[in-house]
Amino acid sequence: MSTPIEFYFDFSSPYGYFAAVEIDQLAARHGRSVNWHPILLGPIFKALGTNSLVNIPVKGDYSRHDMVRTARFHNIFYQPPSNFPIGSQVAARAALWVQSTQPAKAVDLIKTLYSAYFTEDIDISVVEHVLRIAADLGIDRDALQAALESQELKDQLRQATEAAGKAGVFGSPFMIVDGESFWGFDRFAQLDAFLKNGKI
Repeated sequence: MSTPIEFYFDFSSPYGYFAAVEIDQLAARHGRSVNWHPILLGPIFKALGTNSLVNIPVKGDYSRHDMVRTARFHNIFYQPPSNFPIGSQVAARAALWVQSTQPAKAVDLIKTLYSAYFTEDIDISVVEHVLRIAADLGIDRDALQAALESQELKDQLRQATEAAGKAGVFGSPFMIVDGESFWGFDRFAQLDAFLKNGKI
C-alpha cells in the first residue's frame, strides 16, 4: 500500500489554506491518503531564529501581494483577513482533539476553520468562534471547550510541533512523502510529479 502524504500546516498560513483546499485531490490522483498535522510555526521560527514572511521587511509587502495573486491564479476564494497573522493555538488544539475523538469530522473542521478565517474574516484565534464552528459541524461544544482548557491538549500540540521540527518542518504548508520533503503551495506541481514518477 502506498504511504500517506504527511501534511503539516499552521492555521495562520494563507499558503497552508491554499494547500488544504487542494491536497486531497492531489493525493487521490495518486492513490494516496493524507495525514493532517496542525502545528504552530511560532516555536519553530523561534528555534530557527527566523520569522513569518509578513513580518520581514520588503518580503512582507511582497508576500501579501503574492497571496492574493496566488489565490486568483488557482481560482481559490481568498479574502485577506483584517487581523493577520493570528495565534493559531486554539484552532490547532481543536483540530488535534477532534482528530483523536471524532476523526471522521477532523478534515471538515480543519477546512471549515481555514475557510472561516481566509474567506469570511472570522478570527479563529477566538475560542468562541472556534466552538461555534465546531458545533455547526456536530461536534460537542462543551466537551471541546473543556478539552481546550486542558493542559493535556496544550502539551499534545507542543509535542506535535516539536516532532514536526525534528522531522525538518520549517514552514506551512510542508509535505513529506516517501522520504521527500516539499515546502510551500508553489511546490505542488513538483509533489504531483514526484508522486507520479517516483522521482523528479
